Amino acid sequence: MTGVIHASNLTKVFGSNTAVDHISFDVSQGEIFGFLGPNGAGKTTTTRMLTGVIPLDTGIATILGHDIRSEPVLAKQGFGVVPETSNAYTDLSAWQNLMLMGELYGLPRARAEQRSSDLLGMLGLLERKDQKVQAYSKGMKQRLILAIALLHEPKLLFLDEPTSGLDVQSTQMILSLLRDLNQQGTTIFLTTHNMEEANRLCHRVGIIRSGKLVAIDAPEKLKTAINRVHRIEVSFDREIPGDALAELGGVRGVSRTGDKWQITADNQDAAIRSLMTFGQQNGAAIVTLNTLAPSLDEVFLRLTREEKP
Repeated sequence: MTGVIHASNLTKVFGSNTAVDHISFDVSQGEIFGFLGPNGAGKTTTTRMLTGVIPLDTGIATILGHDIRSEPVLAKQGFGVVPETSNAYTDLSAWQNLMLMGELYGLPRARAEQRSSDLLGMLGLLERKDQKVQAYSKGMKQRLILAIALLHEPKLLFLDEPTSGLDVQSTQMILSLLRDLNQQGTTIFLTTHNMEEANRLCHRVGIIRSGKLVAIDAPEKLKTAINRVHRIEVSFDREIPGDALAELGGVRGVSRTGDKWQITADNQDAAIRSLMTFGQQNGAAIVTLNTLAPSLDEVFLRLTREEKP
């Protein structure tokens, strides 16, 4: 796939604090890339460097084929940004904000009006388009910022905690729009604290801790990588002795919770085959059998836990 973001050895130092420490990654065209990390890890600083808000101390950031330092205007023409905090002009109406941005992007007036009308309608703001933004709720402001970011039909969209503190309706509306945009070809770079959101949306995630990139992969691969011991939950249609299960091939340990057995195994496939064979040989039908993978929350906590001296 074509590269949309190329970051190589990005570094940013504030005084004695290294906020971002020589991180490198690439984001491909059509990808939803999640950038995760605890508060102060360097997520927002990285995004601000990639979007040209603050300069890089060292390293290279290429956005849509343009170096963000030497060709900032060309780079910025191709992407939109949705910051965590609304930056719309509150003394203007939503429509006036959009028309102003249309002029800044050099859009023909008719095109800007059509795009604004479509976006406001899609985001449930068309009936409030002439109301000043200062009267908007946080969710409405965030939807307006998304409309502004999409006005010039960017190929790449940066979002910093886009659903933080929003009500369920606004959150679902924004997430649904992001999925639709991605299906239409828009590449999305998303920073979020919401692990479930990242798990549902992102093709890959990068996890940053203390300014360093500690992992980057698809969510499901990260879940598998952190837990080499597999967990299986199984129940049978009749009483089964635990010691019999503990002797099966591939099974490391057995414990019971209610009517279900919790099995730990080094080799998940071998353990499942042993359980099925055991059931057939002993006339015990398997009622439920589930593999229990770690959640993305567990991955995040494991990888961002600071090492104790």
